[in-house]
Amino acid sequence: MSRRLALSAAAVLLALLSLGALAAGQVYRWVDKQGRVHYGDRPPPGARPGTIRSIPVAVQPSAIARLRVEAGDGEYLAYADNSLAGPIEVLLDFSKSSNVGGDPPLPARATVPARGSALVARLRALDPGRNGNFELSLTSVPGHPSARPQDVEYLVPLRQSRNRIDQGFGGSFSHDDEQNRHALDFAADIGTPVLAARGGTVMQVESDFSKAGLKRERYGGRANFVRVLHDDGTMALYAHLKADGALVRVGQRVSAGQQIGLSGNTGFTTGPHLHFAVQVNRGMRLVSIPFRMRGVAMARRSAP
Repeated sequence: MSRRLALSAAAVLLALLSLGALAAGQVYRWVDKQGRVHYGDRPPPGARPGTIRSIPVAVQPSAIARLRVEAGDGEYLAYADNSLAGPIEVLLDFSKSSNVGGDPPLPARATVPARGSALVARLRALDPGRNGNFELSLTSVPGHPSARPQDVEYLVPLRQSRNRIDQGFGGSFSHDDEQNRHALDFAADIGTPVLAARGGTVMQVESDFSKAGLKRERYGGRANFVRVLHDDGTMALYAHLKADGALVRVGQRVSAGQQIGLSGNTGFTTGPHLHFAVQVNRGMRLVSIPFRMRGVAMARRSAP
């Protein structure tokens, strides 16, 4: 059966904001002592002075989960590998199938621990006497679906003398979906220190984007951000950071009030600001939830 079962697997990523296409990255060009030109993803040691040049290139956002399929005894084993420093939930399904079934039946869900792996399904021919083929898709959402939010007062996530909210809960410009409905947009100049509003573990970081715009389909998934996992399973999102504006690493433990980044103007935005939300996974749905913040009234206000 295993010889007659053709395999083609495709991983599909559900990103935290919305799917984006390309972001800005860097490739380095340099000349060695023998005059030969090289390219790489980091500056080399021992290159001739003045010969290193940084070249912007297009890169994809980091994947939340990766699909891994291994041949077993008369079957294929479909695993999900979690790249984040916090739990995720995944959904495995056939995008195409012929004479192939899953155990458990697809679509199948699984939770995957931080930086861990989980067997999602075993795939077998329904009729071993006939040829079969299939393609798989894997969608993923950060957070454990059983998270139980606690009533916590959050700190203001910026170090500046005066805070102004440009868009509040339910803002019509971009706080009109489940992921962002209970979010606050703080006006902030580029480079303003971003602080952890609550202690936790840095779960996810994106910092390679450099552009902003008003086309949601183009810029919706291209914001730099830090995602912090709290002890009750909720996750704080600090978004629109400047390029290379994340000052923490994945897996790092941070305390309330600690600086974690620099505000910016990346992604789907009208101008420099910090987007802050507290989110949970509600069964393969990333949902923002109401929260209390010290000294801030949660008024509904839309960006101009």
